[in-house]
Amino acid sequence: MSSGGTPKPFLLISTRPEDDVVAGELRGVTELAGLAPGDVVQHRLERDAFSPVPGLESLRQYSGVILGGSPFTSTDPEPSALQERVEGQLVELVSTVLEHDLPFLGLCYGVGILGRAAGGVVDRTYPEPVGPSTIQVTDEGAADPVLAGMPKTFTAFVGHKEAMSTLPTGATLLATSGPAPVQMFKLGSNVYATQFHPELDGRGLAQRIDAYKHHGYFDPSEATALTEIALSTDVSHARAVLSNFVRRYSN
Repeated sequence: MSSGGTPKPFLLISTRPEDDVVAGELRGVTELAGLAPGDVVQHRLERDAFSPVPGLESLRQYSGVILGGSPFTSTDPEPSALQERVEGQLVELVSTVLEHDLPFLGLCYGVGILGRAAGGVVDRTYPEPVGPSTIQVTDEGAADPVLAGMPKTFTAFVGHKEAMSTLPTGATLLATSGPAPVQMFKLGSNVYATQFHPELDGRGLAQRIDAYKHHGYFDPSEATALTEIALSTDVSHARAVLSNFVRRYSN
């Protein structure tokens, strides 16, 4: 508990421009982690630049930082000015997180941001189509508290154009899959990133399929079929990553 006896909120950083998708991301993180609405403070970085970027003392106002997914791709050859501003601020923030080993969970987009900040290689060698993927927990992952109680194999939603092909020095691989060897990793004791989406249930993925059907993740003609798959797939085990993270770091 914090010194006043009230748990500090978690900071959710969102970078999506679509209001409904941003609201869905907040809903997914809050509900699937088992939090109440007041337990999460959402900052829309694509709309409101950090001024200044939160330093150590500012970040200590929160139990932890959760970075949501993004329409940005860190390997874009010609990023927009908005993307450059967002990613520059995120790398600065994550550098502070890494320096002080602060609680952090990056969801999909976090792989690229952590990779840039920590010296790993993120490229387009291991993309995955939108939909369910079979995730395997490593021996190190099975011993990690954020994967506590997870089966060795579980289903989660994915959908990305880039992925980590070389882990940063000192990183621990926690989960993998056939299509993408790095599905979850850890730096230090408290900094995590997942390539899969523990914040998505079928409803959440269906919303994103509709929002991003013209963004190159899949042929728009596949949207209806992908939505049916999303709504009929059980990804309940994946959400334990969120609930374990908030349970461990709520203070």
